[in-house]
Amino acid sequence: MIRAHLDKDPIDVAQMFDAVAKRYDITNDVLSLGQDRRWRQQVVQATKARPGEVILDLASGTGTSAEPLAASGAVVIPCDFSQGMITVGKNQRPWLPFVAGDALRLPFAANTFDGVTISFGLRNVNATSGALAELARVTKPGGRMIICEFSQPTWRPFRTIYTNYLMRALPEVARRVSSNPDAYVYLAESICAWPSQSQLAQQLAGAGWQDVGWRNLSGGIVALHRARKPAGEPVGPAPLP
Repeated sequence: MIRAHLDKDPIDVAQMFDAVAKRYDITNDVLSLGQDRRWRQQVVQATKARPGEVILDLASGTGTSAEPLAASGAVVIPCDFSQGMITVGKNQRPWLPFVAGDALRLPFAANTFDGVTISFGLRNVNATSGALAELARVTKPGGRMIICEFSQPTWRPFRTIYTNYLMRALPEVARRVSSNPDAYVYLAESICAWPSQSQLAQQLAGAGWQDVGWRNLSGGIVALHRARKPAGEPVGPAPLP
């Protein structure tokens, strides 16, 4: 079995996702009780993509997040660094223009995209601030970013129940439905180690994004962060909401 660890070595992470690619979408449906589809729809609504705009969907996996964005009429570029995910995505959604790319070295020119999104992928990058800065580089001045990522439930008793589910029940369920259940041990550990909503907002501001804010989904299991690249020359970190 292949799994990554919390040092998030890029080769290990890519190989881990290659190994789960074939059953990745159905496993996510099972483990989230179908909530992942609703979360991705919230990304579409928050992105507010318009016909003719060019949107980067980073960590797109098999294209489950890019497909509904493309339905808005925007030109959506799904990008991922797992060749296994891209292969499955091209087979399932051949109409999407998949691109291989690393979040820390994106293969796009500066100021290319009207908007950028990343769903459940930022947590897997081994340099979060570097990825946020790289996303800012490829976004047009005034362009927006939407991040959908696991976070911390806001109600303390529920947070305890959720943590127990992640560390005990989730790996057991994954053994029944995933081609690589060890990968979901990493998933649980990485979620528990991920910054809180306010901490991620601080990192966004520190990377030069402004108008930073977030909205909790499913009681804080997932948080939807939004931000905007300053128009014109960067003016430094924006104040937190």
